[in-house]
Amino acid sequence: MSASKKHIKKSVFAFLKLIRTFNLIILALTQYMCRYFIIGGGHDSILTIAKDWKFFLLVLCTVFVAAAGYIINDYYDIKIDLINKPKRVVLGNILHRRIAMISHFILNTLACLLALFLGWKIFAIIAGTTVLMWFYANQLKRTALVGNLLISVLTGLSVFLPAFLYHPTEATLSFYACFAFFISLIREIIKDMEDVKGDEEFGCRTLPIVWGIRKTKMFIYTVSLTFLVSLSYMLFYANTSLQFYFLALPGPLFIWLQVQLAKADTSVQFLQLSHLCKWIMVAGVFSMVLL
Repeated sequence: MSASKKHIKKSVFAFLKLIRTFNLIILALTQYMCRYFIIGGGHDSILTIAKDWKFFLLVLCTVFVAAAGYIINDYYDIKIDLINKPKRVVLGNILHRRIAMISHFILNTLACLLALFLGWKIFAIIAGTTVLMWFYANQLKRTALVGNLLISVLTGLSVFLPAFLYHPTEATLSFYACFAFFISLIREIIKDMEDVKGDEEFGCRTLPIVWGIRKTKMFIYTVSLTFLVSLSYMLFYANTSLQFYFLALPGPLFIWLQVQLAKADTSVQFLQLSHLCKWIMVAGVFSMVLL
């Protein structure tokens, strides 16, 4: 393989890493599972869903905005990431920063243009999200709790977004949006604990820096308790299969997360907990097959 082909291959893989391809796949899969199991009630054929061009555009818009958000976040965090996770930094090492900005602009522009075909509400949400993601990466991420809440709300909104196309499914989508919000909030705060060294050096005011690790853990436990109470209330009205599933898989994983959080005190341990949050999210999403 020639040097130019190797460079292209390396750049492609670096870009896929930059936009968090795995996370984007999970996002698209979550929305399509909402379309099949919640909106279609498990009765619509795959062909019917494939022909649903409006929903396809909705997923595409969401994925584009999320990818652009990952890019702009890494763009502003290059110096911090060189301290917190130097081996995972691709901007400036493999990809030029100019490519990041151009890609960010193209993805956001495409998302907004496609959203025009889905009505003014979805367009307003997509356009507003692009602005909020830039504001988050540029400033809010460095502010205690505000940035965490913003990302969590947007994560929950990505699950609830189909309700703007299919109104009768709002209640069930609200359940999964709530689930996504709480898990995302817990994960974002844990990620702040993982990155405290670099964040502190560059003047960030995240919860672990403002409150310290111990108080931040107590806050996560409070959020977790609120989450469990809310989830239990909503599951009370769900079918027996769904209740059993949450007791058998996401529930024990979530309890294990709390136990391990009490013991964690290194960046590596907090990284592992962040990954665990992601798998709890995936486990929750797959419960849709029981609806």
